[in-house]
Amino acid sequence: MSVNVVAPMPGTITEILVQVGDQVKADEEMIILEAMKMENPICAPSGGKVAEIKVSEEQKVDTNQVLIVLE
Repeated sequence: MSVNVVAPMPGTITEILVQVGDQVKADEEMIILEAMKMENPICAPSGGKVAEIKVSEEQKVDTNQVLIVLE
């Protein structure tokens, strides 16, 4: 079963900390999202493997946009 990790707010992706195939633990930081001049870490909601990264650094994203898919 896959889990979509979504943006909690609109902003700009400043850093992607994982790669496809990486194993992540629950609450591990995966992406840094800059919004309102603050850096917000986006963490894994659960453990799993990074199946897909749907954004790139410097990309602007909207609220609820899928950033990463975990398996």
